[in-house]
Amino acid sequence: METSMGKPSFLRNIMVRVLLFGVLIIVVRFAYVVTITGESCNRGDFCFFSLPENLNFVISGAGSGASAIDAIRSTSVGSPGDDLYTSRDWIKGVQFYSSIFQDLIADGYLSPESKTLCVETAIGQEVFSLREIGVKDSVGISKKALRPLVVRGEGHAIPFEKNTFDFVFSGGGRLGKSLKQLEFADEISRTLKPEGYAVVHVGATDTYSFNSFLDLFNSCKLVKMRDIDGFDSSMPHIREFVIQKYSEIEGHHRKNSGGDSGGKCWIPGYKRDLIRDAEPVIEEEPLKPWITLKRNIKNIKYLPSMVDIRFKSRYVYVDVGARSYGSSIGSWFRKEYPKQNKTFDVFAIEADKAFHEEYKIKKKVQLLPYAAWVRNETLSFEINHDPGKGKEVEAKAKGRGMGRIQPVTKSSSDDLAGEVNLIQGFDFADWLKKSVRERDFVVMKMDVEGTEFDLIPRLIKTGAICLIDELFLECHYNRWQRCCPGQRSQKYNKTYKQCLELFTSLRQSGVLVHQWW
Repeated sequence: METSMGKPSFLRNIMVRVLLFGVLIIVVRFAYVVTITGESCNRGDFCFFSLPENLNFVISGAGSGASAIDAIRSTSVGSPGDDLYTSRDWIKGVQFYSSIFQDLIADGYLSPESKTLCVETAIGQEVFSLREIGVKDSVGISKKALRPLVVRGEGHAIPFEKNTFDFVFSGGGRLGKSLKQLEFADEISRTLKPEGYAVVHVGATDTYSFNSFLDLFNSCKLVKMRDIDGFDSSMPHIREFVIQKYSEIEGHHRKNSGGDSGGKCWIPGYKRDLIRDAEPVIEEEPLKPWITLKRNIKNIKYLPSMVDIRFKSRYVYVDVGARSYGSSIGSWFRKEYPKQNKTFDVFAIEADKAFHEEYKIKKKVQLLPYAAWVRNETLSFEINHDPGKGKEVEAKAKGRGMGRIQPVTKSSSDDLAGEVNLIQGFDFADWLKKSVRERDFVVMKMDVEGTEFDLIPRLIKTGAICLIDELFLECHYNRWQRCCPGQRSQKYNKTYKQCLELFTSLRQSGVLVHQWW
């Protein structure tokens, strides 16, 4: 009896083990696909949810959209994820993008044969719309994949080779929301074939942001732009850009034709309009400059308060003659300058060693412990008090006088009456050209005790001035002294008229410059 009972028990144990092994394989496969790769999948991947197979409908209008919703709701899929594809918002989005892509086909920018990429489409509405209107070779990327429409990838790191796609689409204002806009734009250009088209939807509304957007795509040209209504409240108004990547011949020609502009800045009309709309320069010399110029700061029209700066690739603030951190970086730029929620790289240029120690604990500020100058050389650095500025300014700097530089010569030591040190000067224009690009948003404050009459002409001559979007300049001249009525400061030999000429030359160079105190 024991022998006859053993065989069925043995076979049953084997079957149970085989069944458990099969279940284990399914569980491991499911855990790998969903948990490790972070992707949804199709039924061939042993998943329990997927895009409904009967969701193949073309949405062309409100009526068909309503019937499509009813058709989907009548289908029993048995998966919580399927609610997404039957929601009114998803159907409305598919209707919207279907209309957009049909217009692009009609205009010749897209065709059924186009190999197409949709960038950062989290739920695949754009890809589904493309496939439904006949553009079958379409795929989307997003941080989390959603098979079969979307694979894993991000706008700043597209997982495809260069020159792969005939058509690239970025909707939902996603480029403007990206923290890596330059990389986002570069990746679109890289994966787009020469002469291929890219369509980008943004929320830009002004000419400044329009031009900033185009600067991001320096390997493409603008073909068409139009304003359209969005399909939801998150983006009610859309500006659609159609851009085309240059052919290989055009791209090669553009690289070879680029070069030094010879110090001349090309000033587009929109920049001239901004300068025209800025607060006027004070034409008449103020009798009490410590009052008039200080009050004028309240009249300043900051550039970010007039335009949208979202499409700049980088944001930079350069404080030339920074002195202490609280002198202007902490007290003014950090607190008062409108940054539109952008993070700025901050550079403090200060030659006075008395202020260097403080910057060691300011991790978000990069100190350049030298003097901004027209060339690399050793300079004489004089610390002296200016009675024209009074006690208020001195108190802010803890009694430290203002620094003034000049080249080291035998006669220079006789002209300097205060505390004198030897410091290193550097070619500021050259540094600026190496540190920032035209696609960056550069704000500068300059308070260099008369050296502006050397630095500004050098910036203009080299073309480095073209890199500055907004400048706050304190011009030093033989102003009336606060301490001594009827007497002018002997520290500076320039006149107020020469200061006006300096401001005029800057605005004519396309720089939005403000009078600073």
